[in-house]
Amino acid sequence: MLTKKQYQLITYIDQRLNETGISPSYDEMKDALNLKSKSGIHRLITALEERGFIRRLPHKARALEVLKLPENLALAGKTDVPLTVVKGKFDAPGESLPASANDAVELPLLGRIAAGTPIEALRDTNRIEVPPSLLGKGEHYALEIEGDSMIEAGINDGDTVLIERCDNADNGAIVVALVDGNEVTLKRLRRKGDSIALEPANKDFETRIFGPDRVNVQGRLVGLMRKY
Repeated sequence: MLTKKQYQLITYIDQRLNETGISPSYDEMKDALNLKSKSGIHRLITALEERGFIRRLPHKARALEVLKLPENLALAGKTDVPLTVVKGKFDAPGESLPASANDAVELPLLGRIAAGTPIEALRDTNRIEVPPSLLGKGEHYALEIEGDSMIEAGINDGDTVLIERCDNADNGAIVVALVDGNEVTLKRLRRKGDSIALEPANKDFETRIFGPDRVNVQGRLVGLMRKY
């Protein structure tokens, strides 16, 4: 699942490659997405690379290769489709589909989760309306991000992340992890042998490693909402 800016960027890169055969510069990408600095483009490219949509070609300046396109963009077979995130269905048990694709889905907003240092387990304090196109199947909830340890994955302080409830996730997925039964954090999950690593996306933060009995997955990241 891509954020709106990630979707816009891969659309723009793919379009420029098709038109010119040359990757756009960071300045061109910054202007195309109406961002104030190239650091934002760097974070978006890193996030797209981590998700397997693009790769940077070694030993070549400003060289990017598009490995795959978002599902709805690939199916359309063109790059001038509306800039929206990949659509999904919301038909979890006990939940009914919205009357139309434009109807908002109401999710519990469980509070603020530290993307840097784990905080105490959160409680349901509010509710938030979310476009159904941001959600897949299953049960979902929302969290507000506090901290900047996941900025290189495109997740900034103050963002609202959308989480699909689950108790397991693929290696490399960004998950909500319950640590030692009373702390919650949002990190990338890495498994190696009997160890579980909770990995930040910021070089200024350290990866934390735990035994398998200390970490419980409580959901995986499927979407993100941001106020500008």
